[in-house]
Amino acid sequence: MVAQRRAARKAYQRVKKASRPGGGQRFKALVKSISARGKVRNPEGVAAMVGRRKFGKARFQRMAAAGRKRK
Repeated sequence: MVAQRRAARKAYQRVKKASRPGGGQRFKALVKSISARGKVRNPEGVAAMVGRRKFGKARFQRMAAAGRKRK
């Protein structure tokens, strides 16, 4: 369990260095890292909360809309 959490966190750190904000790769890696911790019902919601805290509501909403458009 601990090894999975560490691996997910290291993967997130690699993606964080390699990609720009707004591409979606960071969000996916963060969701995977959060879900590896366990005991979280909605890891996407927690990742969104972290993103809003970091980037602010308006910028995070623009990035989310761009992600939905790409999908």
